[in-house]
Amino acid sequence: MPAWSVVLLCAVGAVAFFVVGMSLTLMIKGHHIDSEIATNKNMQRLGIKCAVHETREADGSAACSDSGGSLPGCTGNCGACDIDHAAETDRER
Repeated sequence: MPAWSVVLLCAVGAVAFFVVGMSLTLMIKGHHIDSEIATNKNMQRLGIKCAVHETREADGSAACSDSGGSLPGCTGNCGACDIDHAAETDRER
């Protein structure tokens, strides 16, 4: 058996294992895994914040969700807190 076919079979097996694992999680829990920091209650309880939020806090600029969305385009959802927006805000000051 050629080496490339062994690698290909291992890759297909790993992907299949991942798909089965995610399917079982969905069937057992009844919902998708919530990995978004802004909507995951456990991450919020532990005080985990997105990287842009932490950077803005460290720089002393307005916080993303703590300030009630004082930055335009920053609604508390870390997907809305983009680095490009932070750079535009810094240039305006």
